[in-house]
Amino acid sequence: MDMPPKHGTSDLAGTDTPDRNNKNAKLDQLDAYREDATGQDLTTNTGTRIADNQNSLKVGERGPTLLEDFILREKITHFDHERIPERVVHARGAGAHGFFQAYAPLSELTKADFLNDPSKKTPVFVRFSTVQGPRGSADTVRDVRGFAVKFYTDEGNFDLVGNNMPVFFIQDAIKFPDFVHAVKPEPHNEIPTGQSAHDTFWDFVSLVPESAHMVLWTMSDRAIPVTYRAMEGFGVHTFRMVNAEGKSVFVKFHWKPVSGVFSLVWDEAQKLAGKDPDFHRRQLWEDIEKGDYPQWELGVQVVAEEDEHAFDFDLLDPTKLIPEELVPVRPIGKLTLNRNPDNFFAETEQVAFHLGHIVPGIDFSNDPLLQGRLFSYTDTQLLRLGGPNFNELPINRPVCPFHNNQRDAPHRQTINRGRASYEPNSIDGGWPKEAPEAPSKGGFTSYPEAISAQKIRQRSASFGDHFSQAQLFWASMSAHEQAHIINAYSFELSKVERMHIRERQVHEILANIDADLARQVALNIGVKPPAEQAKKGAAAKAVKPSPALSQMNLLSGNIKSRKVAVLIANGVNDADIDSLVSRLQAEGASHKLIAPSVAPVTSAGGKSLVPDASMEGMPSIAFDALFVPGGKAAVDVLLANGTALHYLLEAYKHLKAIALCGDAGDLASQLRLEMDAGLLSAADAHGVLDAFVTAMAQHRVWAREPKTAAIPA
Repeated sequence: MDMPPKHGTSDLAGTDTPDRNNKNAKLDQLDAYREDATGQDLTTNTGTRIADNQNSLKVGERGPTLLEDFILREKITHFDHERIPERVVHARGAGAHGFFQAYAPLSELTKADFLNDPSKKTPVFVRFSTVQGPRGSADTVRDVRGFAVKFYTDEGNFDLVGNNMPVFFIQDAIKFPDFVHAVKPEPHNEIPTGQSAHDTFWDFVSLVPESAHMVLWTMSDRAIPVTYRAMEGFGVHTFRMVNAEGKSVFVKFHWKPVSGVFSLVWDEAQKLAGKDPDFHRRQLWEDIEKGDYPQWELGVQVVAEEDEHAFDFDLLDPTKLIPEELVPVRPIGKLTLNRNPDNFFAETEQVAFHLGHIVPGIDFSNDPLLQGRLFSYTDTQLLRLGGPNFNELPINRPVCPFHNNQRDAPHRQTINRGRASYEPNSIDGGWPKEAPEAPSKGGFTSYPEAISAQKIRQRSASFGDHFSQAQLFWASMSAHEQAHIINAYSFELSKVERMHIRERQVHEILANIDADLARQVALNIGVKPPAEQAKKGAAAKAVKPSPALSQMNLLSGNIKSRKVAVLIANGVNDADIDSLVSRLQAEGASHKLIAPSVAPVTSAGGKSLVPDASMEGMPSIAFDALFVPGGKAAVDVLLANGTALHYLLEAYKHLKAIALCGDAGDLASQLRLEMDAGLLSAADAHGVLDAFVTAMAQHRVWAREPKTAAIPA
């Protein structure tokens, strides 16, 4: 029998098989259990050689994935059981209760009851999360955000388990363990936490071109949302809706935030990770506690069955989206989050989502990533929550009655009456019995899709274009969004130690998206810029931008829920504060009084003002805008205070709206800041508030960004 080679050493450009035991390796009792896969075939855990590790076993190229695929099941099962007790992915999260209400009956599309009764408020529980980091990581890292919604409908639970991005890194579920292994902290030192700026991630995605589109989204501002309520959500996969007549349509699910879509800037995100790692969950909690409830519209893109192949991409490909200009999103209802959990563990941590939790009127497509997830989610909950009764936990329990013959196992909470735990039976009158197949209120029946194909491991040729939609996304970004993407690639790839991985990402991936993107990133990370070449994908035709992809076009147009820091000190002008507070209340925004310390401040009018926080305790990065009232004595205090000057300078660097009243205008000249559409000064609050609100509604003063490059972080 051939013995595996001994551990050796290698340089950074080769395969890593270091001998970490050095001269004492042979004395180690665990030597017999060490292995080196260099030069070895890929096999199953029982030694069966694997000929295809790229595709799951399907009925035809575009058919459903088969349960008999023992390679997929072994790989996914092992992956699902690799971490205890926290989730393998999406471990860091926060949740809230609320309700969903449909706008109008949707009977022409689906028989799902909760989508056909506008008077009904369906309870929901929503969990937001990051993907890569553990429970103790920070909220504001660059990462995909999970957006999972559990609908407690009268017909059973429906779980819409998605992300804040409409596509994913891979096309087939058999590659999911590989992707997550690559993006997780590196195994030798468990570093880095909560980010993808390391070799194994970039090694994988540079070798897997199908990831190009999703990686571009992750390098965009979408990966650093300012709050959960400012994120879009997507079901990612193509689903089916089925109406009472049995007619099916394909649908893509969208969550559109009422607050608009906007993000942090990178320096801000990094500082928040250190100063307030709970920033997103804190914002969600506080907004709900004060009655400022986050809301999203649920919408669907609908594609008739006969139009399944009408696009130049495949509906079953989870690395592709349907541009909204081709198929508009139809709003069908609204989600409101209005109650915080009573116990984080019992609710947010124990909630178990599963794509297989569906109700009559909703069904699956043959998306191979979706098909694999249908197996994986149950399996991972069995480990994480200790057995098959996880659906009986209060947060997971349906609100409708449920009856079956499943009994026993750990943590059983239902006390079953009757002697028969099988079907059919005559002992208990035959109950529970199968529900009749009725057009409505009947038992669930899978859509009878006709399939005739061979069992194969093969990717459909229609999944082969990996760059056209990445080119579309890039072309749809505004100039500052493109600049942020270039900076994100440059930052992440600068952390990659192996030069050949940097080169491969630039030359094989970025060069096929956009030549200028590849050139600028190459120059920033010490890689030779690629020569001009014919791009793959949509190179033969001009890419028409999709306005719906740019956050610049997704603002709400108002300042509802925005938060303003008001800098105060002894002698501050009462009238300016009163005017601001009155205007913010009218606009649905809020404020906090920030002072050099939390000691009470006496205003020019003799009022005692109690600060909400000190400048060091609640820095500018926690706010959307900055307001400095007048009052010479107060302004003199701020001018002499380095922390106050940094507060103002930092808000300016982060492109936020800043209003300076009366003597506070001296702060701008002291710091040599150039006035612009968002840095405003007037004799009093009345002279500045209109422009201040307008600037806040634009989220950032993007024209200021080039001027801030020289300002220290």
